[in-house]
Amino acid sequence: MSAPLRLTDRKRQAILDAAVAAFREHGFEATSMDRIAALAGVSKRTVYNHFPSKDELFLAIIQCMMLSKVAAVELSYTPAQPLGEQLVALLRQKLRMLSDPNVVDIARVATAEAIRSPARARELVARLGEKEEAITAWVRAAQQDGRLQAGDPAFMATLLHGQLKGQALFPQIMMGRPPLSPDEGELLVQTLAGMFLAYFAKASA
Repeated sequence: MSAPLRLTDRKRQAILDAAVAAFREHGFEATSMDRIAALAGVSKRTVYNHFPSKDELFLAIIQCMMLSKVAAVELSYTPAQPLGEQLVALLRQKLRMLSDPNVVDIARVATAEAIRSPARARELVARLGEKEEAITAWVRAAQQDGRLQAGDPAFMATLLHGQLKGQALFPQIMMGRPPLSPDEGELLVQTLAGMFLAYFAKASA
């Protein structure tokens, strides 16, 4: 049995939950720290004690969502396992995250804010860059094992992220489409893995 949360941790979680609800309903710009404090049942001073700014609060929400999804699946490179099986498993995990309604709603808010304030978006992306390391680390390990061509692992991972989000996330954000069906999702991850390995895998892999 896990230990009960301390009062300060309960307040922090209440603030995060309230902020998610407010951002989803009103967007980033229209959501004030006063509104978040009222929804969380705490003082505005308490909100600022935990999060110095609305940007910091929004960043914390994104980090919590990404970490909770990534931690649910083992993402390490396995030398003895076929590359295709590993990459498909990685992409399936990413696809599950991109199908989560909470992730989609927050991504929609983040996209709208990026259009309104490109400078803030660049800062958030820069600070979140390390959180998209899973596929990059996998690519780097496969290169070191001599199974993928040399190249910038981050760039190679970005190719996969971009194609996956372009098919699975952006249609939900921009056009209100539903998540991909299980068959559509499986076709996507199998196709992306096949394309990636057809170009980057070494013949002996």
